Amino acid sequence: MISKKDFKKISDWLWEIPKEFRTGMRVPARVYLSEKMLEEVFRDKSIQQLIHVAMLPGIQKYALAMPDMHEGYSSPIGGVAAINIKEGIISPGMQGYDINCGVRILTSEWKEKEIKPYLEKLANEIYKEVPSGLGRGRQLKFSIEELDKIMEGGVPYLVEQGYGEKEDIENCEGQGKLPWANASAVSRRAKERGQDQVGTLGSGNHFLEIQKVQEIFDEEVAKAFGFFKDQIVIMVHCGSRGLGHQVCSDYLREFIPLMLNKYKIKVPDREFACVPFESPEGKRALAASGAAANYAWANRQMITHFVRKAWKNVFGEKGGKLKLLYDVAHNIIKIEKYTIDGKEVEVAVHRKGATRSFPPGHPEIPEKYREVGQPVIIPGSMGTASYVLVGTKEGEEAFYSTCHGAGRRMSRHAAIRSLSGREIINELGKKGILVKCYSLRGVAEEAPTAYKNIDEVVEVVHHAGLSKKVAKLLPLAVIKGE
Repeated sequence: MISKKDFKKISDWLWEIPKEFRTGMRVPARVYLSEKMLEEVFRDKSIQQLIHVAMLPGIQKYALAMPDMHEGYSSPIGGVAAINIKEGIISPGMQGYDINCGVRILTSEWKEKEIKPYLEKLANEIYKEVPSGLGRGRQLKFSIEELDKIMEGGVPYLVEQGYGEKEDIENCEGQGKLPWANASAVSRRAKERGQDQVGTLGSGNHFLEIQKVQEIFDEEVAKAFGFFKDQIVIMVHCGSRGLGHQVCSDYLREFIPLMLNKYKIKVPDREFACVPFESPEGKRALAASGAAANYAWANRQMITHFVRKAWKNVFGEKGGKLKLLYDVAHNIIKIEKYTIDGKEVEVAVHRKGATRSFPPGHPEIPEKYREVGQPVIIPGSMGTASYVLVGTKEGEEAFYSTCHGAGRRMSRHAAIRSLSGREIINELGKKGILVKCYSLRGVAEEAPTAYKNIDEVVEVVHHAGLSKKVAKLLPLAVIKGE
């Protein structure tokens, strides 16, 4: 049984379980938490899962967990592991089922008082234009051949087809495309599930929100990001839908016998189903993961296209442009380089419910943000604040990673059992927040009380130096999946 006494305090915001704690740990396990949050972390199996991550072949420096950590499949959501690609493994479970679940923000030139008379009309128009809910697709259905081009071309391909602008490519993590993607590594079943879901919101914690900039913490960085007080912005939070889920399922199913019988890899939990990173199967899994990630970026890009259409339907030319601030991924495997023990090492950073957070000067940041650092977008739970932060040099210790949201404190089943969707809509209505949702069940499972306090989570990463607060955003209207 793990308890607080097993942790070594590194700082007020960082705690460590040394690798001597359990046989098989290759590196220490580190968690970014306040002392108050540490007291609550033993409710689920997330710490046990993080210790298992510390046992993975090829893991470098630390197994890491962010303050929004909670129990997931095999490894905790909020987990980060950098795996040496020469000696280590690739693990679909350490990436997550919703490959490249992520979030983007569109900025406008409008203020809250200017949009108030149009708010409900705009929410209804977006609700009409962007299908949401489990399994819901569009009338727009791509052929398998076209889908292959989307999975290999990502955002740049859609922009070429007229679904966006060149600036949209520049303002995406990885420019909206992973170069190692190969559609031939994705099963026919996965492709069929994704044919009509490009430009759809999906279910679970995915949402689309009309928000206002309530508070600015760093004027200089906010100016670089194009933020001003009371500004109207639109946040899109979704992923790779059924296609990404199928890709993860396919490779988990394939890897379990390969891990045990062909490669004789020992892991503490078979849910970590993995193969050597540089094996033929590992390379194919990375190619499929990249294809699903590109599909997710394309999904958010297509949603952006239809949000812009809804915006224009309501405001016409006087509405001006909705500009893409940035787009970040949450569940992804990325190849990055870090100096470890005095040598530059190429690692596969598995981020599962964690956000990349590159510092000022990093070559992968769009040029217009390079002086200040990468925009980091942290969505809140339904009806609560969201945050925009900026990457820092200090974040290198966590492989330039930070939190990805509030993090669940109550399972979806528990939330549905104990909370009323109708009551939650009424409560949010009293706060002046509109909610558009196909299902009251969907509202209940994503209720604010089912999540940790987003303000406390963000305070941890801010004080720990993983990313710094720039602006706080408040929702005015929420469009939810089922």
